Amino acid sequence: MHRRHFLLTSASTLAASAMQSPNYDIFLLSGQSNMAGRGLVEPQDKEPIPGVLSFNKEHQWVPAIDPLHWDKPEVIGVGIGRSFARVVRNAHPQSTIGLVPCAFGGSPLEHWMPGAQHYTNAVTRMREALKHGRLRGILWHQGEAECADLDKARSYVDRWKIMITSLRNDLNSPDVPVIVGQLGPFFVRSPYVRIVNEQLAMLPAVVPNVAFVPTIGLKHKGDDVHFDTPSFRELGRRYGHAYLMLRA
Repeated sequence: MHRRHFLLTSASTLAASAMQSPNYDIFLLSGQSNMAGRGLVEPQDKEPIPGVLSFNKEHQWVPAIDPLHWDKPEVIGVGIGRSFARVVRNAHPQSTIGLVPCAFGGSPLEHWMPGAQHYTNAVTRMREALKHGRLRGILWHQGEAECADLDKARSYVDRWKIMITSLRNDLNSPDVPVIVGQLGPFFVRSPYVRIVNEQLAMLPAVVPNVAFVPTIGLKHKGDDVHFDTPSFRELGRRYGHAYLMLRA
């Protein structure tokens, strides 16, 4: 009881302190389930990180504890957001990091195209969040939903370029850094995984200010689709270092 009371009090204190910051460094978390997070939540994932907040469903800034997303409550869990934010804040300890969760499990790229469901939700939430700071980066992990269709796999770069150009413009940040991730090395159940991964790896060559994060060595949670908790944390760290290198 004492520990729970301490954590709740600490979380409230951290949130109140961070809310005094006039200018958050804000990051959009977008894509499908491996961005939303499906890792088993452990006690360390509930420990608030000083200076790291999340924009919740009610458009409130709260301490960023897992799960950050709420797309599918029955399966939601640890994702990459917290470990990403920890890396970035360690490099910029005076900053307040604001994470805006918008990913949705199973969502194909077409649902992220301008005017579509998840695109519209992301823009709406981001515009509210950006009243408190500046967009510093977009984190993207998506592609599993494209791997069963050859035409969708082959056209990923062209379609994604349309989406990200529109999204940057709608958020008044045409040059904001974007970090994209390779699909898990264990994800082999669909016939065109290799093509989608090749397309993802090509994005930095065709779209300015984009970095690609490999997933070599990471493991799944037993379903051949989603990373396990340690791998989610490591992937977040890789995103963080890729962002810092892109920003340098």
